[in-house]
Amino acid sequence: MTKEELAARLRNACAEVVAAEGELTEIDSRFGDADHGLTMVKIAGAIDSAVVAADGGIQEMLDDAAMAVMVLNGGSAVPLWNTWLDALQEAAPAGDAVDVAQLKEMFAHALEELSDMSGAAVGDKTMMDAFIPACEAIAACEGDEAALLDAAAVAAQKGADDTKNFASKFGRAKSYGDKTIGTPDAGAVSMARFFKGFAKA
Repeated sequence: MTKEELAARLRNACAEVVAAEGELTEIDSRFGDADHGLTMVKIAGAIDSAVVAADGGIQEMLDDAAMAVMVLNGGSAVPLWNTWLDALQEAAPAGDAVDVAQLKEMFAHALEELSDMSGAAVGDKTMMDAFIPACEAIAACEGDEAALLDAAAVAAQKGADDTKNFASKFGRAKSYGDKTIGTPDAGAVSMARFFKGFAKA
């Protein structure tokens, strides 16, 4: 996959998140601050702008995206998204192309870094319910680069859907306990939307 192809997929991912603003806000309004949609639009906009402006290789492009997110004001989502984007660039190739092995390495490193920071596991009703399955699907996939991202999108969506069955264990929603069962986690939904767009060439 070339840098240009990866950039296009990242921009599609950002567009998918922006389009979901209303949905994310509505979900977050039930047990949170109702600001997740706005925060994710900021994050997606920062990533998109960085990708468009990037004139180096893949690693530099991802580093620019991580830095653009880092400087935002947006609650807990900002450092979490910065962490996994920064981890992607740490394992990314410096050139203008990425292969299957490199993509797998990038997402394995991102999973390790974000897991260390968040402390959340599948079932805790957080963004990790979508991110962990997506990264595991990439690791398990035997296809090409596009197949890896397709598998990640499917896994992330299932993970986000499954959060309806869990009680919140993190953040403001934690205080609502079992009342959160039946409502998906906004962070998991936004992550699933990102991977949905990422799978679009």
